[in-house]
Amino acid sequence: MIQYLDNIQHKDSKNFFLIAGPCIIEGEDMALRIAEKVINITDKYSIPYIFKGSFKKANRSRVDSFTTIGEEKSLEILKKVGETFNIPTTTDIHENEHAALAAQYVDVLQIPAFLVRQTDLLVAAAQTGKCVTLKKGQFLSPEAMKFAVQKITDSDNQKVAIIERGNSFGYTDLIVDYRGIPTMREYAPVILDVTHSLQQPNQSSGVTGGRPDLIETVAKAGIAVGADGIFIETHPTPETALSDGANMLRLDLLEDLLQKLTRIRESIL
Repeated sequence: MIQYLDNIQHKDSKNFFLIAGPCIIEGEDMALRIAEKVINITDKYSIPYIFKGSFKKANRSRVDSFTTIGEEKSLEILKKVGETFNIPTTTDIHENEHAALAAQYVDVLQIPAFLVRQTDLLVAAAQTGKCVTLKKGQFLSPEAMKFAVQKITDSDNQKVAIIERGNSFGYTDLIVDYRGIPTMREYAPVILDVTHSLQQPNQSSGVTGGRPDLIETVAKAGIAVGADGIFIETHPTPETALSDGANMLRLDLLEDLLQKLTRIRESIL
C-alpha cells in the first residue's frame, strides 16, 4: 500500500511501516507533538510512517463517552500534521458521507472492524481514490477478508491493505491468531494493530480495558510472522487520554519497541 503514498519517507528501506498516533484527535498541540516525536524515531530506524488520529469516534460503549472536539476542527488538525511534517495521515470513517469529507484532509481512509462488511461504506471509500485500510472484524475469519478486499478492488481501487486487530475470545477479551497474517497477505498487505488487539471490550463499567503490558510481545510476534506494517496507538499520558487509554503505548516507550522490532525485521529478511 505504501507505494501509492508519495509523501511517505523511507519507502525503500525494506523495513515494516508504522501507523501510529493518538486514538482520537484531542487538540492541535498534542497531535503535532506526538507526530514530531514519532518522526524523530522513525527517521532514526528508517521506518515508513503514517500518522493516525480519529476525527470522530462513533463506536463507543456508552452514550456519554467522548467522541470528538469537532469534526472539521479535527480534520483540519490532521491536515496540518500532514503538511507540517510532509507525512501521510489516516483517520477512520463510520458513515458513507464521511468518505468524501475525510478524503479532502487525509491520505488513507480506515474502515473500522465493526463496519467492514458494510458494502456501501467500503465502496464510498474506494471511490475517493485514496488508500483504504480494512480492519478485520473480530467476528471474521482471515479467509473472509478476501471479499472485503474485493469490494475495494472491484471499485477500481487497488490501494488497499488489511488490519488484523484480534478475534473475540469470550465476551470480554481478544486474541490474535497469527496464522491469519500469512493467509490475508495473499489478498493484500497486512498491518497488525497491536494496541487494539490487546483491548478487553464489553466491561461491565462500559469502559474498555486493556493489556498494554503485552504490547511488545504481540508486536514482536507480528513482525516475526511477516506483518507488513504495525499499528500502535500512543499517547504521552495514556491515563489521561480521552479514548482507549487502557491499551495505549506510552509515547516514551515507543523508541525501545521500534528498535527491537527493526532488529527482528532485519533477521527475517
